[in-house]
Amino acid sequence: REKRHLLHMNSDELFQRARQTIPGGVNSPVRAFRSVGGTPFFTESARGAILTTADGKDLIDFVCTWGPAIHGHNDPDIRAAVAEALDKGTSFGTPGPLEVEIAEAVVSRVDSVEKVRMCNSGTEATMSAIRLARGYTGRDKIVKFIGCYHGHVDSLLVQAGSGALTLGKPDSAGVPASFAAETLLCAYNNFEAITELFSKYGDQIAAIIVEPYPANCGLILPLEGYLAHLRKITQEHGSLLIFDEVMTGFRLAMGGVQEREGITPDLSAFGKVIGGGLPVGAFGGRAEIMDYLAPDGPVYQAGTLSGNPLAMAAGLAALKKLDSGVFQNLEAAGAKISEALRSEAKRQGIPLTINQAGSMFALFFNPDPVRSFDDVQKSDTERFSRFFHAAMKEGVYLPPSAYETCFLSTAHDEDTLDRAIESLVAALRTSA
Repeated sequence: REKRHLLHMNSDELFQRARQTIPGGVNSPVRAFRSVGGTPFFTESARGAILTTADGKDLIDFVCTWGPAIHGHNDPDIRAAVAEALDKGTSFGTPGPLEVEIAEAVVSRVDSVEKVRMCNSGTEATMSAIRLARGYTGRDKIVKFIGCYHGHVDSLLVQAGSGALTLGKPDSAGVPASFAAETLLCAYNNFEAITELFSKYGDQIAAIIVEPYPANCGLILPLEGYLAHLRKITQEHGSLLIFDEVMTGFRLAMGGVQEREGITPDLSAFGKVIGGGLPVGAFGGRAEIMDYLAPDGPVYQAGTLSGNPLAMAAGLAALKKLDSGVFQNLEAAGAKISEALRSEAKRQGIPLTINQAGSMFALFFNPDPVRSFDDVQKSDTERFSRFFHAAMKEGVYLPPSAYETCFLSTAHDEDTLDRAIESLVAALRTSA
C-alpha cells in the first residue's frame, strides 16, 4: 500500500517513520526529547516568534533554532536577501563578493578579529581554531572546562555539555583515549584550579578554549575577574585564549561577550547568528595567527561549501539588522521574563534560579546560585521536565533539556512576551 504523504502526517506518525531511516529519529540528539520524556513534535512552518507544528498547534518559541533566529523566524529581509542570492546560483566553488562583505562586517564589529575565515558550522569553527592554535604555538595540549560544549570534535567531547549531558554520556564512544589525553579539564569559575593546571602543564598548553558564558549546560555567568584571569594566565605562559562565541557572538552584544566583559581573546569562533538561519561557522583573530592558515601558512583547513553565497547573504542581512537599540531591547525583554518567573516561583515557594544575560536565560530548579557545573547538576531535572510539558500545553516551547539555554528574538514583541509570561506562570503552578 502506498505510504501516506509526509505533509499529511502528525508528529507521532512522522517520528515513527523517521526512526526507520534516521538514528533515533532525529538529526541532533537533544531533539529526541529523551531528557524530558515524550515524543518530539515536528515543525511544519515558523514565522516571527511562533512555531506551527505538524499537529496544527502554534507555540511561542524560546529556542530560536538554538540561537540563530535573533530576528525571529522567516524574517522578510533575510528571506529577500536569500532569494536575491538564489537567483544567481546556489554554490560556485570559487570566491564570491559576499564572502568579502561578510568578512569585512565581522572584522568591523569585533575588535579582536583582524582576519576571519568562514566555514559551515560551529563545530568546524572550534575544530579549526584549535588546530590553528596548535600549529601557531607548536604545542599539543588544550584546556577545556567541564560542562562547556564546543561541538562534536573528538578531542573536545570530554565532559561536554548540551546533548552529551542530556544523554548521560559526556564521554562519547568512538573517541580514542589518545585524543582525549591531549585535553586538560578544568572547573569553570575556579581560579585556583586553572592556576594549578598551568603551573604543571603551562609550557605544553597551546590554548584555553572556553564558552565565556557557558550556555550548553544552562547559562553560567563568570565570577568577577575570572575571564581576565584566563587572559592573564595564557599570556604569561605563551598560550592562546580562544573564545567560543558560537552562541553568544552577535547575540549578547555586537562584539559578543568579549565586548561586554572587555576581554580580548586571541581567536574566536562564531556561528548561528552570522548565518541568519543557514549553516555557517567562522573563526577569526589576530592577523599574525590567522596567516598561519593555508594557503599562506602551514595549517590546513578547507571546505567545499565554505562561504556559500546563500548563507553569506542570509548572514549579512541578519548582521545589518543589528544595532545597539536591538541589544538594549533584548536585554530588557530578557530581564522582564526572568524577573516575572522569579517572582512567581518565590510566591509559590518553588526553588528556581534564573541566570540571564541579554537575550539568553536559563531555568534551574535549584534554591542556590548556579555558578558552576557542579551547581547545575544539583538542579531538579525531573521538575524541569514537568514544567517543560506544562509549558507546551500552555503554548510555549522551551528547550527540551534542563541543560540548555532559552533564547529571545526581536520578534518577541511586548504582546508576545506578556502572553508567554502568563503561560509560563500557569505552567509553574500546574507543574509544582
